[in-house]
Amino acid sequence: MTLIKKEEPSNKKKWLRELWSWSLSLGAAVIISITFQTYVYAQTEVHNVSMQNTLVAGQRLIEDRWSYRFHQPEYGDIVIINGPESELRLVKRVIALPGDTLDIREGYVYVNGQRVEESYVKGVTYKGSIELPIQLDEGQLFVMGDNRENSEDSRQMGPIALSSIEGKAVYRIWPIAVFGGLE
Repeated sequence: MTLIKKEEPSNKKKWLRELWSWSLSLGAAVIISITFQTYVYAQTEVHNVSMQNTLVAGQRLIEDRWSYRFHQPEYGDIVIINGPESELRLVKRVIALPGDTLDIREGYVYVNGQRVEESYVKGVTYKGSIELPIQLDEGQLFVMGDNRENSEDSRQMGPIALSSIEGKAVYRIWPIAVFGGLE
């Protein structure tokens, strides 16, 4: 009986296998990361003053792009808007939902005849250029910035389509001093 000695792979073959293994792992990690950021959670930056004092320019946020696939936005949610209503991506607060009637009287917001308590508002709430009261159709939201005197929002643009909502801002991650959830 003759024993056949199994050949050991050369160093070059070992190196190529290792390189292939690392390439596959890195490629899979990149694809998973891009998919996760595109469809689940993403990082976004505040670029204007319309949400002061809640959010200020330069702050970085984690955006939940997933949950609105299962339920609609709720009153008070801070949403990221990316649609035909504006050339810019906007960060605004949901004030009224589909089917609601919204009015602004004497500097206060009324939804379905009830005055909305808004402790987060900075400045006076003016009516804007749209005709009020307004009844929202199915698939529409009324959004406003917290800095009411310096915000381009539904008071000028009109209602926002639900399809224009990219996601919900859920955490502030930068600067570190204000890290945490959003209200």
